[in-house]
Amino acid sequence: MLNILFLNSHPIQYFAPLYKTIEKQPDFNLKVLYCSGYGLAGEKDREFGVNKSWDIPVMEGYESVILKNQSLKPTVYNFWGLVNLSIIPYLFKAPKSLLVVHGWGYFTHILTMIVGKIFGHTVCLRGENPASQEQLRNARSLWLRKIVFGKMLFSFVDYFLYIGKENKQFYLNNGVKEEQLFFAPYAVDNNRFVNSFKKLSAQKEALRKKLGLPLDKKIILFSGKYITKKRPLDLLKAFGKCQYKNEASIVFMGEGELREQMEKYIEKKGLKNIFLTGFVNQSKVTEYYAVADLFVMCSQEGETWGLSTNEAMNFSLPVILSNLTGSSSDLVEEGVNGYVFETGNIKMLAEKLDLILGQPVSVFEKMGEQSMQKIQQYSYEQILEGLRSVGSLIKSTRMNNRAIIG
Repeated sequence: MLNILFLNSHPIQYFAPLYKTIEKQPDFNLKVLYCSGYGLAGEKDREFGVNKSWDIPVMEGYESVILKNQSLKPTVYNFWGLVNLSIIPYLFKAPKSLLVVHGWGYFTHILTMIVGKIFGHTVCLRGENPASQEQLRNARSLWLRKIVFGKMLFSFVDYFLYIGKENKQFYLNNGVKEEQLFFAPYAVDNNRFVNSFKKLSAQKEALRKKLGLPLDKKIILFSGKYITKKRPLDLLKAFGKCQYKNEASIVFMGEGELREQMEKYIEKKGLKNIFLTGFVNQSKVTEYYAVADLFVMCSQEGETWGLSTNEAMNFSLPVILSNLTGSSSDLVEEGVNGYVFETGNIKMLAEKLDLILGQPVSVFEKMGEQSMQKIQQYSYEQILEGLRSVGSLIKSTRMNNRAIIG
């Protein structure tokens, strides 16, 4: 049996179902280490701007530990906000494990990689950085990062779990060897979302009535915080230029600091059929995906993947993604299940919207079916496969070491 330790900054709604799935595997012994209990008490989310508490359990179905945080200013929003020195004795006492660290954005995460390596654990890094976003940096910054990552930090890592094509290229660009790389995609609970799709798809009209949405419009869905990184105003501006805007409606499923700016823009331009939902919890997001016809993500640098795209594709939706959305090269097949546009290019986004909005229902359905098929390749099963591949290498290495000693 393979001992697995996952280190996360705090409980995350997208990861909890994955851990429950891993827990059920007879060949894995899992424990999840959290650096903070942020989110469990309904704290105010800085980007949503509201008190947020997930209504789907994030701590059930697997074994976990919340480590004591010695940071002088505890937070999940900066590097020094998580300083969990108790990770040192924990890893010293723990049985040799596959230690999966999610990123390097906190002091504890870097400390864990170094200490884990020293204490004989197999250190596995699961970061997010897309190569396309790295290339926006200047030459000096790229050179420094290659030294910090490739020559220093990555020397404490045995294997790398890449989440998609851009992330894999990032590692290769920083000196990681191909044989150290294993596919462990960013994924959502596909089974839950597909089951919800099957259940709710027949209730589309009733759900639109319940949610106060028009019955005679094609609904474009935006899912995310109203913040600069997500660029929700780009969608509003593009919609105003659409040839088919009178036949469509936009639902902005989310909340955030740009709400007032969005509302002013909508009023100034006289845009119709725009709905700002406010924060929608996990148990209710499926209703909005079920009533939608098209999903759009406009994000800029900082959107390392965009898991709401995975959710939307499980509801058989065509997708339009900006090229800086980290998942765009993985999840979009141009003209087949959607389109990619240049981030910030309003004219191009409007053209892509018209390309889909002008199509008959049969084309929407065909593109949606392609989305559904593609997203099944980004699932928990692929993550389990990646973990098992690393586990096989660990087992093989241990047997070789015993043979040499013998």
